[in-house]
Amino acid sequence: TGRVRGFRHIGDTGYELLIGAGATYRDVEPHFRELDPDLRELVRRIGSKQVRASGTVGGNVANGSPIGDTPPVLIALDATVELRKGRDTRSLPVEDFFIDYGKQDRAPGELVTGLLVPKMNASHIFRCYKISKRFDQDISSVMGAFRFTVDDEGKITEARIAYGGMAATPRRAKNAEAALNGEALRDSRAWARAFAALREDFKPIDDQRASARYRNETAHALLGKALIEAAGTASSRTRVVGQRV
Repeated sequence: TGRVRGFRHIGDTGYELLIGAGATYRDVEPHFRELDPDLRELVRRIGSKQVRASGTVGGNVANGSPIGDTPPVLIALDATVELRKGRDTRSLPVEDFFIDYGKQDRAPGELVTGLLVPKMNASHIFRCYKISKRFDQDISSVMGAFRFTVDDEGKITEARIAYGGMAATPRRAKNAEAALNGEALRDSRAWARAFAALREDFKPIDDQRASARYRNETAHALLGKALIEAAGTASSRTRVVGQRV
């Protein structure tokens, strides 16, 4: 597929990115950097320069891994995946592409051909964090991505929270989202309800990368950090590396 004409095309309509399934991380990096500083930092953490020069965002989705780095981000951003079989094409939300462990909504012979990623506007606050044993060239233990839509009065009108490494597929934390929707961004009581709801959203497992307890505590901490930063705390106080400027 790396030699298919047009498969690496990246387009910008002004309101969304069109990412061909063959576009590498190196191809996508400058476009992700414009979307949000955290996406620039995430791409820097994926593999090595050699991996980023050959690995693709489309492949990271099509692979269906529950610990892929980009699917939680794409889910939080409400991205769409495009598929094709012969002359027939269709699209669906990235979050609906993942059905179960090792199972995706893709028919035999059907290819992932691209991704559509909506751009954010002034009402959006986005954060994403990768947690792994090594800083470089390591698979995520937990990956968290958060997009909050906040109105002029400081109220969260929509929360999109997605994690990798917490279930058999990359998945949204819909109970935690519901606890935040309609609440003031700086309301600590709403935060506490979201933290409690997060425990109902996921029942992670123990494996060689992390224990279930570690994953639960880390997911809680990442949501807390996202809310703290969204509420106005500078990343210089919340991060050792990857600070936003």
